[in-house]
Amino acid sequence: MVEKLIRTILVYALIVVIFRLVGKRDLAGMTTFDFVVIFLLSNVVQNAVIGSDNSLLGGVVGAVALVGTNELLNHLAVRYERVSRILHGTSTVVIRDGRPMTENLRRLGIHPQQLEHAIRMQNGDDMAEIAIGELAETGQLVLTLKPEEQSADKDDIAALNRRLDAIDALLVSLAAPGGRRD
Repeated sequence: MVEKLIRTILVYALIVVIFRLVGKRDLAGMTTFDFVVIFLLSNVVQNAVIGSDNSLLGGVVGAVALVGTNELLNHLAVRYERVSRILHGTSTVVIRDGRPMTENLRRLGIHPQQLEHAIRMQNGDDMAEIAIGELAETGQLVLTLKPEEQSADKDDIAALNRRLDAIDALLVSLAAPGGRRD
């Protein structure tokens, strides 16, 4: 029983290290190849986790050890910044001022076409409208638009309403009998 717990935790740790080394390339979702790797990986490590034990108890011990280890690490990552950095890494800037950071993309193994696709998946039109694009620790692309590309704020709407009011007043004055006819 103790051996199964230790084996499960060691295999879990190994897989975490492997995925940490591979990096955070999620961008817009998993590819077919990513799914194939995950399906095969589960089969490859099954015997390393519970050995030749096909009993219900062996499966339960392995499952509880996996879920428990995962929950413990998640709790520690939330509580301690250093643990979070070790387990999840840090975000990486991939776009700055509308231009791809080619060295960072190369290091992450991301093609510029994948980056463009991820921008379009988030309803972006073009990389040129992005001030900062970061690949977060989770693998999600987080985009911040340049100020001139951002939607209207309250001040913009208030200014627009003032101009519309002025136009309405002008139209009313033109429609009134004896109104201006320039």
